Amino acid sequence: MASLRVVVVGGGRVGTRTAELLDDRGHDVVVVEEDPDRVEALSDEYIATVIQGDATRPSILEQAGLDRADALAALTGRTGVNLATCMVATRLESGLETVMRTDREVGDEYAGFVDAVTFPERAGARATANAIEHDVQTLTEATGALDILEVRVAEGAPVAGRALADVALPRGSLVVSDAAGDTIAGPETVLEPGQSYVLAVAPDVADEVMNLMRG
Repeated sequence: MASLRVVVVGGGRVGTRTAELLDDRGHDVVVVEEDPDRVEALSDEYIATVIQGDATRPSILEQAGLDRADALAALTGRTGVNLATCMVATRLESGLETVMRTDREVGDEYAGFVDAVTFPERAGARATANAIEHDVQTLTEATGALDILEVRVAEGAPVAGRALADVALPRGSLVVSDAAGDTIAGPETVLEPGQSYVLAVAPDVADEVMNLMRG
């Protein structure tokens, strides 16, 4: 899988965890954080390149190498700052993919300004409900170390155009369904290039699975 360069704005819990996940998946991550104490702590963790500054300032984003970035994720705890950061970033680099954290459900209110919106508190609420209600569990909060991933099959990937019966996925991985969740995958399921599928993957085989699916 091709490595991405991602600028993560905000070095709090959400930003740091996002940077860790991206780093684990082999991507190049730059974190922009204002708080000097957080900058020092992040630098000690060696997760990513860390830049101190206000990410709503074009000079700071340029310092983060925005011209070489594939995506920017604005993940501070302030929706207004995140929106401003994404808008400045796309003004500087029009093709940049942007993800904005919000502090509430916003539907498609910001669809014309950012590519995606994330509301992390929803995941926290699901985890809390899972801890209380044991008979019904949100899947992503009930899988221990396993990752539940939605992965698009790339053109030219080793598995592209092949049926699962003919694909040697590593032990510890399972194709569950197509991305729409309409059909349970079986040996006859063909992994069509350009289509996405839901997979359960153990961490130790994640890289191998990504290489097969993404090339």
